[in-house]
This record gives sequence, C-alpha cells and structure tokens, in this order.
Amino acid sequence: MKKKVLAALMSIAMVASLLVGCGAKEEAPAAEAPAAATEEAPAEEAPAEEAPAAEAPAASGDLTFEVIVKSFQSSYWQAAVLGFEQEAEKLGVTVNCTGPNAESDIADQVNMLNSAINNAPNGIGLAACDQSAVLDSLQAAMDAGIPVVCFDSGVPDAPAGSVVSTVATDNYAAGATAAINLYPALKDQIGKGAPVRIGEVNQEATSNSIISRGLGFIDKFAELAAADGFKVAVIGNEKYVNDCKAEKAAEADADIIIEVAVPAQTTVELCATEAAAIMNKADTIGMFGSNQVAAEGILTANENLSVLGDRILAAGFDAGSVIKGAIKSGTMFGAVTQSPLAMGITTVDVLVKAANGESVSDVPTDGYWYNADNMEDPSIAPNLYD
Repeated sequence: MKKKVLAALMSIAMVASLLVGCGAKEEAPAAEAPAAATEEAPAEEAPAEEAPAAEAPAASGDLTFEVIVKSFQSSYWQAAVLGFEQEAEKLGVTVNCTGPNAESDIADQVNMLNSAINNAPNGIGLAACDQSAVLDSLQAAMDAGIPVVCFDSGVPDAPAGSVVSTVATDNYAAGATAAINLYPALKDQIGKGAPVRIGEVNQEATSNSIISRGLGFIDKFAELAAADGFKVAVIGNEKYVNDCKAEKAAEADADIIIEVAVPAQTTVELCATEAAAIMNKADTIGMFGSNQVAAEGILTANENLSVLGDRILAAGFDAGSVIKGAIKSGTMFGAVTQSPLAMGITTVDVLVKAANGESVSDVPTDGYWYNADNMEDPSIAPNLYD
C-alpha cells in the first residue's frame, strides 16, 4: 500500500476508533517486544525471533478478529488483552476479546470459539484451555476459511493447516530456566544421607503451555542432579511422571524426590492445598509453581506455614503484584516471567498478515528469570505486569 493511502486510512481509523474491540477507548503507544535478558539465560534456550512487522490492513477498519483468552482470572491475561487493544487501535482493526471465567471452564471456552467461528471474522486468536477439546472447532474454522493464530499455548494435534501460527513462549525452555536458577541454590543440601524433596505445583495437566513448563523444570532439574551424581525419583501426577524424560530412580533409592501436584480445579485456593501438603513434609527444600495461579497458591500455603525463604526456596512463574512483592521481601526466591503484552501485540500483527493472505509462521517469545537483584533492570522490568 502506498504511504499516502496508508496515512489516509489510518486517519479514518482514528475517527472510527470506537469500533476497536476489547473496549479500547484511547490510543496507547504499542510496546515493543523486550530484548532477551542477558543475565542467567539458559544455554539451551533458543533465541526468540523478532515479532513480525505489522502492516496496515487493506482497508482501515475492514478487518475484524475474534480473540479468546484462557480466562480473565489473572493479571497475565489482562496484560495480553492490553496488547491486543493497543495493536488493534494502532492498525485500525477491530478485535473482540472474550474468555471464560476460569481456565477450568473448558466447555465454556469451546462454546465461545464456536460462536466466534459463526461470526465469520477475518481471523481468530486462541489460547486453548484444553488442547484436545478444540480440535473439532479448529477443523470447522479451517473449513470456513478462517485463519487461526494460537497464542500462549499451542495445539500440537490440531488438524493440519488449521493453525497458521503459534505465538508463544518456549515453555519447556522457560520451565528449565526455573530449574537452572533454583538447583544451584539447593545443591549443598542434597546428598547428605537422607533424600530431599522438591515440590512442583501445576494448575492443571491439559494445556500445552503448563505441561511443557512442568516437564521442562523436572527434566532440567533431574539432568543437573544426575550430572552431580544424584538419583532422582519423580512421583505424583501421572501425566507429568509418565511424560518426563528424566531418568527416574525408585523412590527408596533416590537422593531427590520431585513430587508433582495438580489440583482438581484451577484456583489459587486449591493450588494452596496441594502446595501445603508438600511443604508440610520435613524433607521438602524447594518448590516450583508453573504459572501465576500455582505460584500464588504456594505463597498462600505459606501464610500458615511460614517456611518459604527459610527452610524452603520457591521459584514461581509469571508476575503480578503478589509474586513481585514476595520476591522483593525474600519470601519467594525468584520467578520466570513472560511478556503477555508483547504476545498480544504480536498476535494481532500475525492475524493481520494472515487475513491479508501473507505467509506467516510460528513466533517464539522469550522467558526471563528475575529475582530481587535484577527485577528493576530495564531488560526485565517491562515484563513484570501487575
């Protein structure tokens, strides 16, 4: 599109800004995807590709997209929605954001996806709560000629061609990042005769992102331990026990026991119950919560136990005021964060390209380790949403 036409169209978009989805009212400057942190970056973590450059649609305001998040339960998804809003207003497109009340409301999200398909938008953005529950809907979207861009969580078994791009953190590497930073802090307590226990709380065992993080932590922690001559047993939730790549020892022979817990529903309170059961055990020296809900569950359990930062070191995932405050106070050892704002921006960029018939591909985004020492660093702070 020529520059003069683009300028005119963008002016029209500003006049018609009330049509922009997600409730955006004023134009906000789009945040750029942050540069990868150089501090304590894991060697195996692949560098993120640059987000695709956004181009204005063929006719300003002519493109409409449906976006379905996992829920509005955490500030993580609210930050992602802000990214959708900012980029939609910048590009003059309409984005309608919906999502279930909780990430465990899988049927509700599927209904929302089917409704979005019936609205015949120019594209759909989807963060699937359950990667197997959306397969039929993805086929229906493809049959209707609607491109789908998954964000945050991929759908590995999606019908071929139904998902044109996945914009997501390399979750396996991000889970490994937590292990890389937690293991050295616990190493001196291992191999003293009696086994030690590391707890892992995952809010569920259905979405690809959560599963990948949990497995990444287990596999990397076990790998680091094996390199030091320690044997590792993995117990608890069958999905994580069966799918981890770690060489597993019998519990009776282990120097380290990694115990994995998954609550019946994705709430902070139920995650806290699972965390408390592990943290109450005298041999527990470390904990990992693989997302904001799970990490806040560990902190909630500690309100009655008061063992974090003293007997037990905990690593979390994502940000939010509760986790950030716990890290500043020394209650939580550190956490891995993503950039949901940049993820939302990039998803809109890719949807516009796909709707305009351009070739698109997967876009990996970064994960960053932060603690009390580096959370104010310019390369980290922009990712620490509230």
